[in-house]
Amino acid sequence: MRFPCAVSRDPAVHAWFDAGADALRLMARPWFERMRRCGPDVRELMHDHCPTACVEDAAFAYVAAFNAHVNVGFFNGAFLPDPARLLQGTGKRMRHVKLRWGEPADEAALEALIAASYADMRRRVDAGE
Repeated sequence: MRFPCAVSRDPAVHAWFDAGADALRLMARPWFERMRRCGPDVRELMHDHCPTACVEDAAFAYVAAFNAHVNVGFFNGAFLPDPARLLQGTGKRMRHVKLRWGEPADEAALEALIAASYADMRRRVDAGE
């Protein structure tokens, strides 16, 4: 997915994280921060009411807060290495990791998925895909 309107720091993303005292959005924030730190070419926007991270204008990951969990999602997650078997979903491309209160997250494995998703999209952008 391409989003020519993606910017370095989107005020709408900032507002989403700061809306009210939503604990699940606060739980999602550090994961989005990790996406932002993947490279100088990371841009962001709100897409389908979710903070979305892009390599230039090509979406690679997002966070979403629901009533009882947070998703850290990957636009080409079906193609990512997942030795910890964190990814869920059955779509053609997209996959997500579900985080819940009181359940420990495999932080190293999730960070590796974020890095792999960024690298995969960087490669696709460079290849003109």
